[in-house]
Amino acid sequence: MLELEDVTKEYPGPVLALGGVSLSVREGELVAVVGPSGSGKSTLLQIMGTLDRPTAGVVRVAGFDVAELGDAELAALRAHRIGFVFQQFFLLEGMSALDNVANGLLYAGLPAEERRRLASETLERVGLGRRMRHDASKLSGGERQRVAIARALLGRPAIVFADEPTGNLDSRSSAEIVALLRELNRDGSTIVVITHDHEIADAMPRQIAIRDGLIEGGG
Repeated sequence: MLELEDVTKEYPGPVLALGGVSLSVREGELVAVVGPSGSGKSTLLQIMGTLDRPTAGVVRVAGFDVAELGDAELAALRAHRIGFVFQQFFLLEGMSALDNVANGLLYAGLPAEERRRLASETLERVGLGRRMRHDASKLSGGERQRVAIARALLGRPAIVFADEPTGNLDSRSSAEIVALLRELNRDGSTIVVITHDHEIADAMPRQIAIRDGLIEGGG
């Protein structure tokens, strides 16, 4: 599902953010990429999620070699094969949870009724069936993250990247989100969690440790 071969990323300076990273994630895995601040996690996320291109090396996502794709093709790959969950929820205030999720298919060419039906099913899947018509601003932090996860899952992406998904949550809500990610994985979703929290990483079946732009273990 995801394969990186000897990937480097260098920024002007020069600053070597990634120094030859190789890793793979198989379909159906739940993996944590764990490392301290400044370890290269954010750069690695951008490369894995095709938000940035590597300086050198090979990146394959869902069977596509990123180097062979133009910008429009990369955008289509992100839109249809990749889901993102971030620490910030990025929900629209004044809009229901249902509509926040349905808007994830705004450019998919589906009628509004079909978008809302799919959004409703996905919110049920993440345990928000009874809260889907509530305004996003009236939901708890844990519920808001569930909405964000539902939005990421809506198009049935090949792989989901969750960047510090519990970073803005209390310990109880964090535990609930981790449990939800594990449940979604058992249902077949391929998920990569990027975190600095070793407790969160330890709850995942597999951990990939990164430090100073290099994989220390688990790749």
